[in-house]
Amino acid sequence: MFRRTFWFTAGAAAGVWATTKVNRKIRQLTPESLAAQAADKAIEAGHKLKDFALDVREGMVRREAELGGALGIEAPADPGLVAHRTLPYNSNNRNEDH
Repeated sequence: MFRRTFWFTAGAAAGVWATTKVNRKIRQLTPESLAAQAADKAIEAGHKLKDFALDVREGMVRREAELGGALGIEAPADPGLVAHRTLPYNSNNRNEDH
């Protein structure tokens, strides 16, 4: 009698556990959940890309200062204040030609 009760309880517990696990997985695969996961990954990738760009810019400033010192060119007083180079204005708006 106890064996049957034990196996019945074990089977019921396994069924509840499996049902819960399947329902969680189904909720993770809904379009809303997938969209939220994709948005989170995109934000994370954007932060990593921004950090990378800042590291590259810092390395460029440092290397420019090293090269300026080696060539005897006067470097800016504050390496954090690097002038950004801009391209000449070239409007592709054809309405301005008239």
